[in-house]
Amino acid sequence: MRYLPLTEAERAAMRAAIGVASIDDLFIDVPQAARLDRPLPLPGHRSELEVERILSALAAKNLPAGRAACFLGGGFYRHHIPAALDQLLLRGEFLTSYTPYQPEVSQGTLQALFEFQSQVALITGMEVANASLYDGATATAEAVLMAGRITKRPKIVLSGGLHPHFAKVAATQARYVGLAIEARAPDPTGGENLLGAIDAKTACVVVQNPSVFGAISDLRPLAKACQAAGALLVVVVTEPLALGLIESPGAMGADIVVAEGTSLGVGLNFGGPGLGLFATREKYVRQMPGRLVGETVDVEGQRGWVLTLSTREQHIRREKATSNICTNSGLCALAFSMHLTFLGEAGFVGLAELNHARAVATAERLAAIPGVTVLTDGFFNEFAIRLAKPAHQVVERLAAKGILAGVPGSRLWPAHPELADLLLVAATETVEPADIDALANGLAEALR
Repeated sequence: MRYLPLTEAERAAMRAAIGVASIDDLFIDVPQAARLDRPLPLPGHRSELEVERILSALAAKNLPAGRAACFLGGGFYRHHIPAALDQLLLRGEFLTSYTPYQPEVSQGTLQALFEFQSQVALITGMEVANASLYDGATATAEAVLMAGRITKRPKIVLSGGLHPHFAKVAATQARYVGLAIEARAPDPTGGENLLGAIDAKTACVVVQNPSVFGAISDLRPLAKACQAAGALLVVVVTEPLALGLIESPGAMGADIVVAEGTSLGVGLNFGGPGLGLFATREKYVRQMPGRLVGETVDVEGQRGWVLTLSTREQHIRREKATSNICTNSGLCALAFSMHLTFLGEAGFVGLAELNHARAVATAERLAAIPGVTVLTDGFFNEFAIRLAKPAHQVVERLAAKGILAGVPGSRLWPAHPELADLLLVAATETVEPADIDALANGLAEALR
């Protein structure tokens, strides 16, 4: 028996109250071509035990990163997460907390977010950071919108080294506020020159460092060119652990830094949830989206924490809001902060060094294989290689042997057939010498 909490009479009364004749009228704004004209091919009802068996069989088709030699990257990276972190996150006050509207009963949550902001500002080299956003892609879009508000200019330049998913989200958001996107083509060789794209109409230039191809760049010349033209430099980071080893974007002159923070504390989880990091210079703080937790003193002189700025539409009038994405990632931000705290400064740097060493060892091993060319010169823990065969075919063949070889170029750039032989390979501290051997031997066999 289906569970229908409302009777037909009650549903009819609701439709009459809002002036629609049928349920279908509620979807009038959805184009007919986008509607399914038949029921979904779902099986009939099953018992709980049968459903459990069916779902377990479906889950068994996955190859989890923890059960394979894993070299996946492309924006999400596998790292070891301390067991203590997961245990602490199970505490009820962390799992159930949401928006700290009442600071007098939310001091723990607010202090945790304050520490998170401090850590993000420190590793990015910026002056102020917010209390997290939805994910790295939407944080990039928010940075683009923020640059448009600050400069009052219409042109956004996106580097070809920017993750294509981030670029698409930014372009989707920008078109609704009249911003024009100039997106450069992907260039795994690292020969991109963005200086000529900056003019009097440029609101910002968006670059990723390390790039989606893993390349590390000195951003100082670009930052100086942006500053001279009155444009902002937005730097995107998809692997925040890299900031433990390479120079911070803030030190190189970035105006806004955004990142995907899932590398620390959150994990892969088959694709989500995400964690958006957002940091900027203090002079732009009132244009920064999201929330800002600040330190204060109460009437008794005791230190406390409050929401200093809340610029989202759930707090203020929609037309005054700097962000209309009314979701942040508070629990993921807490996990990120915990992981950084467990590591400490020395541990953060040490883990970054270990990642780089594993990636160098992997690249050197693969470079010796006939049919493999390492394209990225100067990288952190990820690099691009070119294969003598289409990368997706090689990836599928190795996955059948329990080796997750990387992300094929066709997965990220389906409209660029010239990148079909490109493979992004990431090696973190979870990669052992035996994993590198398995990947090298598997690639050599697949390319024969």
